[in-house]
Amino acid sequence: MARGNFGELLKREREMREVSMEELTKATRISTRFLLALENEEWEKLPGGVFGRGFVRTIARYLGLDEESLLGEYDMARGSQATADPAKLEQRIPSPPKWLPVAVVFVILLMLIGLFYAGRYGWRRFAAHRAAKQSAVSSSPAQASEAISSPDAAAPSVSPLDLSVSTSAATRVRIMADDKLLLDAELPAGETRHFSAKQQFEVTAGDSSAVLLELNGQAMPPLGAPGSSGTMVLSQKDLRQASGGTTRP
Repeated sequence: MARGNFGELLKREREMREVSMEELTKATRISTRFLLALENEEWEKLPGGVFGRGFVRTIARYLGLDEESLLGEYDMARGSQATADPAKLEQRIPSPPKWLPVAVVFVILLMLIGLFYAGRYGWRRFAAHRAAKQSAVSSSPAQASEAISSPDAAAPSVSPLDLSVSTSAATRVRIMADDKLLLDAELPAGETRHFSAKQQFEVTAGDSSAVLLELNGQAMPPLGAPGSSGTMVLSQKDLRQASGGTTRP
């Protein structure tokens, strides 16, 4: 699909229905900046993930267009742009300098020499530590048994939770961290906030499609259906599998 067809189609359908940019912004709660980026096919100004497709689906629903057909046009336009950009970047990558292989070999030799001396020093320390440990065990077996069974030594460490909240449109967001209220305010479009917790977060948004969540750098599922409010509880288990969320009307 040629560049400009999707943006021209979207603009033409909007103008045929005599819908101004201000009216579309108020009706869909999508900022004018993102609407203009769609009509001008300025993909770099749009948020990633499901947000772009959510914008197109919301606009098609308001204008009375076929959602799947318009999404297909959007995917084709953005997909062709994504495949063209890496080819251009590949042409601009310069060839490595001739001295680079020599420098790599030199660095590897230095690392091997360092590992050799570190291994000798480490083995001496290990042998001394092992001898001291055997001496301590033979002189005080009761103390050695108590040290092995100490619960503090086996206590697992739990990494803290870091929550990133990004908004693609203005919406109200409420953040609870370990049952403590951290945020309850209206966030503008394009805002990104970070929060920390030890055990869990509880996130509530007035518009689920306007909020993108990342837990310790891992993208989380949407809070709920586009255009509706939603609530989600995030904890350590969500770092292994992003499959949680309770939608509230």
